[in-house]
Amino acid sequence: MKLELYKFDGCPYCQRVMRAIQQSGRTDVEYHDIQKNPEDYRRLLEVGGIDQAPCLFIDGKPMYESADIIAWLTAHPQE
Repeated sequence: MKLELYKFDGCPYCQRVMRAIQQSGRTDVEYHDIQKNPEDYRRLLEVGGIDQAPCLFIDGKPMYESADIIAWLTAHPQE
C-alpha cells in the first residue's frame, strides 16, 4: 500500500496528522510539501481535484480532513 501525505508546515491540521503519524511510529508515509514543491501542488490539484491539505493519497486515492485521515491510519496500522 502506498501512502502519500500532501501537506504544508504552517497548517495546524497537517501538523495534527503528522503528529499522529510520528506518535504511531509509522515509517510508510511519504511526505509532499505543497508549498515547497510546485510539482506536488500540481499533483494535489490534478488528482485530488481541490486545493486542500492535509490530503492522504492511499494507493492514489485522496482522503481529506485530518480526523478522517487519523482514523484511517489508526484502523490500518503499518504492517
